[in-house]
Formats: sequence, structure tokens, C-alpha cells
Amino acid sequence: MTQTIHSELIYSGKVFTVRVDHVQLDSGKVIKLDIVQHNGAIIIVPLDREGNVWFVEQYRYAAGERLLELPAGTLEDQEDPLASAQRELREEIGMAAARFTHLGEFYLAPGYSTEYSYIYLAEDLSPSPLPCDEDEMINVVKLPITTVFQWVKEKKFRDAKTLAALLLAQPYLLK
Repeated sequence: MTQTIHSELIYSGKVFTVRVDHVQLDSGKVIKLDIVQHNGAIIIVPLDREGNVWFVEQYRYAAGERLLELPAGTLEDQEDPLASAQRELREEIGMAAARFTHLGEFYLAPGYSTEYSYIYLAEDLSPSPLPCDEDEMINVVKLPITTVFQWVKEKKFRDAKTLAALLLAQPYLLK
């Protein structure tokens, strides 16, 4: 059985830590693995009564461009994913939802990261803003469902979590 022999902390930041694990494989060979340790994340597919999906457009420094994404956020330490989704929805698009449906879960990049994401459909939206995080400069964009899936086909969304969440939401959105 694969087991960790030794783990060393390399970096500790606001959103994640990086460690190097010395791991003994089933074969007996010892290897080093770089691991990004992350609390996890939530992604929300906000759907209003008019059949629009709400997105956020923001500059992403690492990508070097503005991206159109579904609202999302990092789980705070030991935070319940649904509570995080409710908070992030209010922070990012200024709306609360009367109904949340859990759509699925996935690892972002299990080869090197512990980040695990929870996806929710949020329906029956109503205004209920919370202040945005100070480092977020967000524009809210609403798109009709038909436009959303046309843009998926046209490869206009370049954010993996947005594409994965839309795939999981598709049966609910295209009823």
C-alpha cells in the first residue's frame, strides 16, 4: 500500500499551502510529490426566473486576461459547502437564492492538488448583497440559457470549473 514517509511544508499562503511528500509506492520505490493543499471550493450556477444564468467577469492575473466565470469561492476552514455557496452568491452577484440543489463534486487536479469542489444550482434569486472581497473587481453578466450553451459550443468559456459546472447543470437548465 502506498504510504507517506515524510512531508515537508514548502510554502504557506492565504489560499493554499505547498508541501513535498516523500511517498513509498507499492513497489517499494520512494518518490517525491509536490502537493498543493487547499480547503476546497464551491461553484454556483445562479438561475433567475427569466431563464438567465448569472456570471461574473473579472481580471485573472495568472491568466493575464478577463474571464467570464460562474460565481465561485474558496471554503473557509471547516466551512460547510452550502453555507459557503450562500455567502459567495451574495458577495459576488449580490443575490440570495430560495433554493439550492447540489449538482455534484469533483477534484480540480488530483495529480497535485487536494482541492475538491462542490457545485450548486441556485434558483429563485432575490437581491441580498454582501460586500465583495477587497481584491475582487467583478462585473455581473446575465445570459439566457440558450446563449450559455451556444457559447459553450463556441468555446467562449475558458474556465474549467465553469465548464464542469455547466455540464453538471445542463439537465436542470435545458428541461
